[in-house]
Amino acid sequence: MDELAYLSATEALARFRSKELSPKELLDGLITRIEGVNDDVNAIADRLFEEARGLATKATERYVSQPDDVRPLEGLPIAAKAEQPIAGRVWSDGSLAYAERTADKTHPVLERVTAAGGIIHMRTTTPEFSCAAFTHSKLWGVTRNPWNLLYSPGGSSGGSGAALAAGMAPLATGSDIGGSIRIPAAFCGVVGFKPPHGRVPDLPPFNLDPYCHVGPMARTVADCALLQNVIAGPHPLDAHSLRPLVTVSTESVDIAEMRIGLAVNLGDWAIEPEVEANTRAAADALREAGAVVEEIVIGVSRAEVDRATVAHFSTIFGHAIAEEVAKHGDLLTPYVSDFAERFRAKGSGDTFLEGMELEAAIYAKVAPHLERHEALICPTAGFPALLAGEDYIDSGMTVAGADVDPMRDSIMTLAFNILGNCPVLAVPSGWAANGVPTGVQIVGRTFDDATVFRVGAALEAVRPWGYGDLGRHPDFSFAT
Repeated sequence: MDELAYLSATEALARFRSKELSPKELLDGLITRIEGVNDDVNAIADRLFEEARGLATKATERYVSQPDDVRPLEGLPIAAKAEQPIAGRVWSDGSLAYAERTADKTHPVLERVTAAGGIIHMRTTTPEFSCAAFTHSKLWGVTRNPWNLLYSPGGSSGGSGAALAAGMAPLATGSDIGGSIRIPAAFCGVVGFKPPHGRVPDLPPFNLDPYCHVGPMARTVADCALLQNVIAGPHPLDAHSLRPLVTVSTESVDIAEMRIGLAVNLGDWAIEPEVEANTRAAADALREAGAVVEEIVIGVSRAEVDRATVAHFSTIFGHAIAEEVAKHGDLLTPYVSDFAERFRAKGSGDTFLEGMELEAAIYAKVAPHLERHEALICPTAGFPALLAGEDYIDSGMTVAGADVDPMRDSIMTLAFNILGNCPVLAVPSGWAANGVPTGVQIVGRTFDDATVFRVGAALEAVRPWGYGDLGRHPDFSFAT
């Protein structure tokens, strides 16, 4: 295994400080790794290698000349989701329609990354307009899951998930309007955090949409916390950004007597037996760590989540996508047109107000369990992965013996975009027979970020997840 490729961010910082490793050496090692694996994985939308080398040289000098004045991410290479603009660089949203558009602003999260000493050395692929649970487009082609190239890394932060799993970067940024951080985290076997809405600033107009979240992705819980603490906090351009700054820690893994609810199914979602088994294994690991884990029945149905989502999206995100379809037509990928059709204005027959009533009813089912338990765990998706390059427009998939629409019937992330103020940490749960990881969501009470990181750190301490080289079956299953 390439040791530098899978070096954690926290360990890299420790080695920078001790002079065992320099930022320049780490960046050079990662660029060599990228050149060896990206032709297969295709996770890069934009290379910033030359700029990154200059910054890495400066960071290396800073550790020598100003060792007591290094910044939180000093010298760490960071993969940035290409949806998030950088002033002066192409900002295409994965679309041929905007292949030549140049951004006039930098996303607040990327401003914070660079101000903290992070080095953006690559930008990662997304589906077009970030509107799918897989990652491929006419502009960038098909992004593949590093653990099994027949499968997608998920979406829409699929390039970030794939880059982490392939050893191209220790940290990455993501965004999540329906599971776009958590789905790639599950399919790629990495860690992703959907903060409460407003915890991390975003750009208008979608910063005003409570389903929208920007968050960190990493390979360990501690690394995820490291990036989260840099990007969180109020911002003058985001009226929904929360005050004051709240930071998280992974120093404590003591969850003795903590009450955790285990929902192996939110309601009537399609779940593969191996996903359920891995979810139960994660629950057993939390029991081993000292938590009191109680199986619960929440009873949130696919139909009510779908209705609430359509009512919401048809007015905001779906309407925006429909405008792109009207303007650019055949330039766009088929799944974009399908998305616009599904979420066309008033597509569900429910008004926006009726959608809000549905959202309140969903929270009413979850809230009693969050009163009784400090956190909940449930699967991220009921199946291990989606096929790479498949649009899933005219064909669904079989999950647990049933023919389903995967997003509507088997991915359990949208419920927690509806409950946008509940923090959710997505972590690996095990390994599937097809060679792709599975994952669970750790759901906290509203605005209680600290607890989900504490639970995630405890789970990781009992059953750490590891990485192997591409090209051979990795030892990803929980250590025992």
